[in-house]
Amino acid sequence: MWARKRLDITWPDLLHALAGCVTRWDRAGAQTAVEQSWGDRGDSLACLSVRSAFDLLLAVAKFPSGSEVLVSAITIPDMVRIIREHGLTPVPLDLDPDTALPSPQQITARITPRTRAVLIAHLFGTAAPLDGHVAVAHEHNLLLIEDCAQAFRGREYGGHPQADASLFSFGTIKTATALGGAVAVVRHRALLDDMRRRQTAYPVQSRAAYFQRVIKYMALKAASYRAPLQCLIALMRLVGRDHDRLLNSFVRGFPADRMFNLIRRQPCAPLLRLLARRLQTLETARQEHRASRGKGLADSLRASFACPGADVTPHVYWVFPIVTDQPRAVRDELFRHGFDSTQGQSMIVVDPPEGRADLEPEIARRMLSQIVYLPFYDALPDAELQRMAEVLRSVAQRQGSGVRNSDLPVRAQLQNIASDRQI
Repeated sequence: MWARKRLDITWPDLLHALAGCVTRWDRAGAQTAVEQSWGDRGDSLACLSVRSAFDLLLAVAKFPSGSEVLVSAITIPDMVRIIREHGLTPVPLDLDPDTALPSPQQITARITPRTRAVLIAHLFGTAAPLDGHVAVAHEHNLLLIEDCAQAFRGREYGGHPQADASLFSFGTIKTATALGGAVAVVRHRALLDDMRRRQTAYPVQSRAAYFQRVIKYMALKAASYRAPLQCLIALMRLVGRDHDRLLNSFVRGFPADRMFNLIRRQPCAPLLRLLARRLQTLETARQEHRASRGKGLADSLRASFACPGADVTPHVYWVFPIVTDQPRAVRDELFRHGFDSTQGQSMIVVDPPEGRADLEPEIARRMLSQIVYLPFYDALPDAELQRMAEVLRSVAQRQGSGVRNSDLPVRAQLQNIASDRQI
């Protein structure tokens, strides 16, 4: 059985993390090493997580209570929770299924006198062009924030140079994971200085907590190999439990009831040292090879399934989603052929504010409900990648479950919704 995902971290990296938990490293020096690894522009801040960085940014921005933040309609629930914690109102921006981004026209249409910021998420490994979005935001004096948690492809990419802030994640399932950590690139010196001062007042994440985290994900990495995964699935079935729920629960973020207490911390020295190591040893050629394989898989499925954002460049295929009107049937058939897929449980569709049902993000809601994430990572051999594509093409042909083989393609359905609403 091929796992849906393998952690992008080596065993030597994990051992380095363990050693760091019992070694007296200078935390301030480790933080400087991360920020200098990112570049010499002096515009970066190492944080515990993207949630931490976003929370810091909204805290120092000091928008009036009741202000609105326009948000990509598909995001993680904690980003919405953080917006609301600061007395602000999230307003969803529906997505173009080809780019997995809202259009600049969407932003213009949603701006009100209360709008203060725009949060754009690059999804699935894309780093879609934002020139139009930047122009609209700056024209209306809005803070433009990029959520690049899924878009990291190397230190040479620091986000759009005219975005006010770009947030990069190195959480558990991200590219070049350090089992936590984030880098915020903030292009307004006053905001960056205020964020740094505020973070310095936070308690430091405990080494013991990070040590437990490393042990946990060493176990998860071991379980992602084919034989152990098959044993785990068999055991879950024996006790009547759903392995999909179990695996998704392993990689969830911060518990909702303790989230703000947990994110308002400084990263510990072992985490920062591992993050510096990951940034310094990242192989650009490996990222390029993964992007090439992802493009090849998307091309091979093009006649049967839509792959949101697949035509966007650059694209590192952090995950590989397909859209199908029969997600359960597709997953069952993949499982039967030895491929563990998932619909995921980490992202949500942002609800419109109360009383503004006309802002319902219908395209995003339909797209997220019909996404299946395929196994896609370096350890999956090319031959197995081709076999998986053959299974999917067969499913689409036999059951009509692919986008282009249904009576009305899902891609066309999503676009028709947009046309009907005259977005």
